[in-house]
Amino acid sequence: MTRRLVTRPARRLPPGGRPRGADRAGRDRTPAGAASPAAARAATPVAPGLRTAAGYAWRLLVVGAAAYAVFAVLGRFHELALALFLGLVAAAMLRPPAGLLARVMPRGLAVACALIGSLILVLGALALVGEAVEGEWPALVREFRDGLGRIQSWLQGPPFRLDAHALSDAQSKIGDYLSSHRSTLLSTALSGAGRVVAVFTVAALGLFCSVFFTYSGDRQWNWFCAQLPGGARERVAAAGRAAWRTFTGYTHGIVLVAATNAVLVGIALYLLGVPLAVPLALLEFVAAFVPLIGSPVALGVAAVVALATQGPLVAALVVALIVVIGQIEGHLLHPLVMSWAVRLHPMVVALSVVAGAIAAGIVGAVVAVPLVSVAWSVHQALREARTAA
Repeated sequence: MTRRLVTRPARRLPPGGRPRGADRAGRDRTPAGAASPAAARAATPVAPGLRTAAGYAWRLLVVGAAAYAVFAVLGRFHELALALFLGLVAAAMLRPPAGLLARVMPRGLAVACALIGSLILVLGALALVGEAVEGEWPALVREFRDGLGRIQSWLQGPPFRLDAHALSDAQSKIGDYLSSHRSTLLSTALSGAGRVVAVFTVAALGLFCSVFFTYSGDRQWNWFCAQLPGGARERVAAAGRAAWRTFTGYTHGIVLVAATNAVLVGIALYLLGVPLAVPLALLEFVAAFVPLIGSPVALGVAAVVALATQGPLVAALVVALIVVIGQIEGHLLHPLVMSWAVRLHPMVVALSVVAGAIAAGIVGAVVAVPLVSVAWSVHQALREARTAA
C-alpha cells in the first residue's frame, strides 16, 4: 500500500522571523511557569468596586423584574387584590370585638354579632349624613348662589380688580362647554355607574373574605405554612406574624387618627357656622386614610364651602384649621398612636403615597403606606431570625 503523506501548513511567523517571546537565537524568553502575554491579559483582575457594583446591579435587575411581574399580575386582577385588602382591613377591625364576644358565646356567633354591629354602625353613619344633606340642601343651594355673587363682587374689587365682562364670559364659556359636551358627560356618567357596580362587587367580596379571615384566619395561615418546605416554614411563619402585627397596628392607628380628625373638624365647622358640617367631617374621616395628603384636600373642600356660604373671613379660618389639624396629626397623633406599629420616616411615607398614587390612583395612595410598612417589618423579622440562627 502506498502511504499518503499529509503536510501541515507552515506557521506564519511575525515580522522579524522569530516567534513572539523568543530571543535572537530562537529561545523562549518566557520564564518557566509564567503565563503567556495573552493569558496574562485574560487573567487581569477586575477592580473590586466594579465587581461589587456589577453584583448589585444584576441582583437589582432580578428583584425589579420580580416586582414588576407581581405588580403586573396584581394589575391584571386588581379587583381581587383590592377585595383581599378590604377583607384583611375588616378582619383587623373585627377580630378584637369578636375575640371579646367569643369568651361568652361560640366563635361563629361572636363573629356574626361583630359583623352585624359594624354594619349597623356604618349604615347609621351614612343615614345620618344623608339626612343632614337632605335637610340643608335647599338652603345650601341658595347660599351657594348668593356666595358666588359675593365672590364675583370680591374679585372685581381690590386687590384683584378683575373685569366683570371677563367673569361673565368665563361663566358663559363653562355653560357652553357643558351643553356642547353633554353626550360625553352622559357617557362618563354611565361608565361611572358601571364602576359603582364594580365597587359594590369588590366590597361584597371583601366582606365575604373578612368573615372567614375573622373566624379561622389562624388555621388558614397554619395550613399555608404547612405546605411549605421544612426549612422555610419557620421563617415564613415568623414573617407572617410580623406582617399581621404591623398591618393590624397600622389599621387601628389610622382609624383612630381619622376619627380624631373628623371629630375636631366637625366641631370646628359647626362652631364657625359652616353648613354640612357632618358630611364634611365624614369626608375628613375618609380622606385621612391617605396620610399627609388626604386631610388638606378634605379641608380644602370645606374651605370652598365656607367661602361660598360664609365669606372670606370664615374661609380663612378654615384654612388656618388646615394648618392646625396638620400639626396635630403630624406631631401628636401619628407619633403617639402609630409609632409603635409603623416605624417609617415621614419622607418615606410621602414618597410611598405619591408613588402609590402614580401607580394606581387613589387606591394606590391608600394601600402604599401599609404595604411598605408590612414589607419593612417582614425584612426586620427575617433579619432577626438570621441573626438568632
